[in-house]
Amino acid sequence: MKLYGDGLSGNCYKIKLLMSFLDTPHEWVHVDITKAQTRTPEFMALNANAKIPVLVLDGNTLNESNAILNYLGRDSTYIPSDALEHARMLSWQFFEQYSH
Repeated sequence: MKLYGDGLSGNCYKIKLLMSFLDTPHEWVHVDITKAQTRTPEFMALNANAKIPVLVLDGNTLNESNAILNYLGRDSTYIPSDALEHARMLSWQFFEQYSH
């Protein structure tokens, strides 16, 4: 599993933090957004939106930090199993991502 990101990005940090809590083995691939490294043809083949983070697993890619968090956190105590509590968690994720 590879995680492409920039250590200065809060969206990348929250994924690294969850991976740490879950002891998820992964390879970190630094992508310097200040040097337009998300605009290279190689990176855009991973994510046509040219944004970090990108998680690569078994040849498949997943982008958007909250989608990655939900994927990694499934079946863990970090994702509520109760449907209403899960929806409330998603509500906070949407607020965090789009409200500031």
